[in-house]
Amino acid sequence: MKQNTIEFAVGVFMLIGFGAFVYLALQLGEVPFLRQGSTYVLKAEFDNVAGIEKGASVQVAGVTVGEVAEIALSDNEAALLSLRIEKSLKVSVDSFASVKSQGIIGDKFIQLNLGGDEEKFNPGEIIRETESSVDIESLISKFAFGSVK
Repeated sequence: MKQNTIEFAVGVFMLIGFGAFVYLALQLGEVPFLRQGSTYVLKAEFDNVAGIEKGASVQVAGVTVGEVAEIALSDNEAALLSLRIEKSLKVSVDSFASVKSQGIIGDKFIQLNLGGDEEKFNPGEIIRETESSVDIESLISKFAFGSVK
């Protein structure tokens, strides 16, 4: 009788542990079908996105509100980023996006600067007001070789 009780307790403990593992894996992992309902995609067109990678954060006022889902080349040979943004954030049509860096040589991210217009972007629309990445190497090169104007 005591052996059955111990085996039952160990079995319950294992099931709870396995359930906790599955829950954490789904919450922390990249499971796109679970996040589809809570996000939408906006696109942003940049001249230069050097340093931006898939999965880079999208921030508003320093708060992460999404991530870069895809990087592609648009029809007019500009960089086209797909930004997966939380549905709770409505981006107005006078907003603009810029490539920023965490510190001097830190990771790059997309900063959304929200406007005040009543009209909002619909999912899939393109933000055309953008500010591209600053190329530190070319600036240093220009400074070092005296071609800064």
